[in-house]
Amino acid sequence: MFNREDLECLDPGYFEIIYMDDRDVTIMSRNTRHIWYIHNPEYPLPGSCVIFHKHKVSHPYHQHGRSSALQQAVRSIKRHDKWQMGGRRV
Repeated sequence: MFNREDLECLDPGYFEIIYMDDRDVTIMSRNTRHIWYIHNPEYPLPGSCVIFHKHKVSHPYHQHGRSSALQQAVRSIKRHDKWQMGGRRV
């Protein structure tokens, strides 16, 4: 489950926070406008997260990866944004 400290890594200047609770976070990058859904099922281990991603609201999500913590997922999203803005069409 996400705790208060985990959720504090979601910078509202960087992300538009769409939804968050102790197991799910949905955010939109203000840089790329991509939507991210991070789910913490706590299976098979506590702290594991599944990262889903879509380019537009109307698109379906696809799995982007996994991380061991929300902070690690946020770093992965920011790396993806940097790559996306580095010449790839948005």
